[in-house]
Amino acid sequence: MKPFKELLKTSADAHGHLCPGQIVGVRMAMLGCRLIGLEEPTRRDQIKKLIVYVEMDRCTADAVAHVTGVKLGRRSLKFVDYGIMAATFVNLETDNAFRILSTEESRDLAALYAPEAESKKEQQLEAYKRMPDSVLFRVHEVQVRLGEYDMPGPTRRKVACARCGQVVRDGREVMKNGQVFCRPCSGGCYFYDAREVSWSGMDWSPYGDSIILENIRNRSTDFLVSKARSIRALDVQT
Repeated sequence: MKPFKELLKTSADAHGHLCPGQIVGVRMAMLGCRLIGLEEPTRRDQIKKLIVYVEMDRCTADAVAHVTGVKLGRRSLKFVDYGIMAATFVNLETDNAFRILSTEESRDLAALYAPEAESKKEQQLEAYKRMPDSVLFRVHEVQVRLGEYDMPGPTRRKVACARCGQVVRDGREVMKNGQVFCRPCSGGCYFYDAREVSWSGMDWSPYGDSIILENIRNRSTDFLVSKARSIRALDVQT
């Protein structure tokens, strides 16, 4: 693994600024990878063995992702919204997993480790670099339940929502009265009062002849109208 200073610089550059959370995240990732035996997590032969769960959507999460190379799009980065400064590192080959938590005591001890710093932020920036891992973190060895649909790789299951027709991937559908629904149609999602809209420049494409696109759009409209009628008919029947 690259040296701490190099990882911190590249992580802060990618994140947009240097902050205490970046330092904690870089060190957390370095420790987590070391504990599960993946010293070069971004290397091709190791990256497929790693899954990381982050429990916060803060600066630390960006640093953990940067150091380990995990990504949402590769399904190697999992976000669980616990609001806790913690991450769990899983070696898929060995099933070894460790959950690492940033200690609350480390904040209180920052002044002791960086007495020369003038502000609280400066104290944390310096102290979190100097503290031993045993002060900055608590570590739990854990077991992680990983189902078939949680694994990286190709999509393993696709089903269509009975109401809107949207395809739902990897077992994230909701079953109601023997029918398959996506989460928005099942009533359990983060948004509400959804209304489809048109927008200025909606026919723009980085590639494409405008006449060809107009012909395709007209045919697409006919298809969507037909589909909407089918869905309304289904609503009436149910």
